[in-house]
Amino acid sequence: MNYKMYDEMMEQSDSLRKTFESEMVKMDEVTHLVQNADKIYLIGCGSSISTCYSVRDALRMSTDMNIEVFTGYEFYYNKKLNSGENSIAIFTSQSGETADTLSSLRRANEYEIHTVSISNEPDSSMIKEAKTPIITRCGTETAILGTKTYVTQIACLYQILFSASDYENKDKLLNDLKEIPDIIEDLLKNTEEDNKKLAQEFKDEDIFYCLGSGPNFGLSFKLAMTMLMEGAIKHACPLYSAEFRHGLIERAEKDVPIIIFDSDFASDEITRKAIDFSKNLELKTIIFNLEDYADVDSLLSPLIFVVPLEWFIYYLAHFNGEDPGATRHIGKVRY
Repeated sequence: MNYKMYDEMMEQSDSLRKTFESEMVKMDEVTHLVQNADKIYLIGCGSSISTCYSVRDALRMSTDMNIEVFTGYEFYYNKKLNSGENSIAIFTSQSGETADTLSSLRRANEYEIHTVSISNEPDSSMIKEAKTPIITRCGTETAILGTKTYVTQIACLYQILFSASDYENKDKLLNDLKEIPDIIEDLLKNTEEDNKKLAQEFKDEDIFYCLGSGPNFGLSFKLAMTMLMEGAIKHACPLYSAEFRHGLIERAEKDVPIIIFDSDFASDEITRKAIDFSKNLELKTIIFNLEDYADVDSLLSPLIFVVPLEWFIYYLAHFNGEDPGATRHIGKVRY
């Protein structure tokens, strides 16, 4: 058994190293632009918007940066855009051809907003048309989940935006970010067996709820939308931890599977209330604690948690006779 996703998981660390080596000068240029902008827009779809959610929430927890996230066409149809406004728009896309994200980039160019693209395909439209293109050096990625493109995208966003921020611990965060390739290598070796067993235990479940606070909500979104639904072909729903008591509380019954992330944020006080409630109701609760995996600034937790999650999804798909990198309908849908 060796699906394409396996090879791409193993390439994550080298992809990060190559991206930072080749693109740091451009990232520093964008950092300077961000420091002088009144507003930052982050735009993406699927896995790419999950990176935007994570970085936005990490910044909102730690800085006063004015930052907004839009999915592609929501930005395109945003009536509050103004021609020549002092803002910067950063567009994320694995292919650089995502139709709604590309349309939004073109709209931003029309409004003379400075556009930045972070994409994996050097010859793509987004790389060619953005004022400042940043290329993630992953080589072509074919598995639908987005492993190496996810970690390089989110790492670039952290590098650019936290370098421009007033976060009091930004020096430590940026130093920890440099260590992420080595940490990922260790996690790929050390988390496979535990998550293979977890996948075996949960292989017959059909729906999962995914909860996180702060930047872990973006990871919950990725886990539900592109890992569980696209990769493992399981129903899934992402929620902020604090929203457990709305909606889900009426479906949180005995043996319902729920995946919860705890990074010891101040807001994880509410996450732990959700954990306690889940245990009291005898849900099938899977808890990922950052302290079990790495000693890094907690705002970087999506870059850490994603590796054990990749193993979980990889084997969850396999135990259900699915290729975790294949698609059934995505390639046929055009907007």
